[in-house]
Amino acid sequence: MKEKETVFHYDGKDYKAIFNLNVMQEIQEKYGSIDEWGKLTSEASEPDVKALIFGIKSMMNEAIDIENEKLEEKKSFLTDKQVGRIITQLGLEEATAKLHQTVVNSTEVETLKNE
Repeated sequence: MKEKETVFHYDGKDYKAIFNLNVMQEIQEKYGSIDEWGKLTSEASEPDVKALIFGIKSMMNEAIDIENEKLEEKKSFLTDKQVGRIITQLGLEEATAKLHQTVVNSTEVETLKNE
């Protein structure tokens, strides 16, 4: 697994979102498995918005937490409502696509090439 990030643009600000083991743990604790959460957030007709917000919020707050390690004045973590507003402005489809692409990029298995 590689730690990967994406950026959500909202109201003139950039919000980083990182998918790593800490985020995986949060998702597994809440939904039982990454696969189960992935099914909920990728429903073609209507994704589970609560699961979508939870995942994106976990990823954004992990990015804030990592950044806070280097800052004297700490940034506040985002709430469900704040993340919901960001997703609303981006649109469900774009937010879901960004989320899934970040997860896929983070969990891709690297293939070793025999040379």
